[in-house]
Amino acid sequence: MMKDALISAALDARANAYAPYSRFHVGAALRCEGVIYSGCNVENAAYPQGSCAEAGAISAMILAGGRQIDAIVIVGGGEAACTPCGGCRQRLREFSSSAMPVTMVNAQGTVLLETTLGDLLPWSFGPENLA
Repeated sequence: MMKDALISAALDARANAYAPYSRFHVGAALRCEGVIYSGCNVENAAYPQGSCAEAGAISAMILAGGRQIDAIVIVGGGEAACTPCGGCRQRLREFSSSAMPVTMVNAQGTVLLETTLGDLLPWSFGPENLA
């Protein structure tokens, strides 16, 4: 099942996160045309310079030539769903539709929340607004 592969890739990415300050490790894995791309959060002593797991996964997809996200899984720590920050919601919107599935899992891979990007970012502004 493709969702299981996304969960596994997100968990693997989280294991490589660099979070020495917050100790809050995050992994993300997205699917684009059947290919999985993953990313992890990378903190920096100058806090605004860090990057989110979702941004890393999107960068990997873009580097490989992908442009359309079909689904994403995000894993954080604890039992609360690690939802994408506002900036990442907009980054995801750039490369997906409001119907794109977003799944949040815990560190054991248990699904905590399944929703759509449209539910996370209603009335979004996307590329078609500029067409």
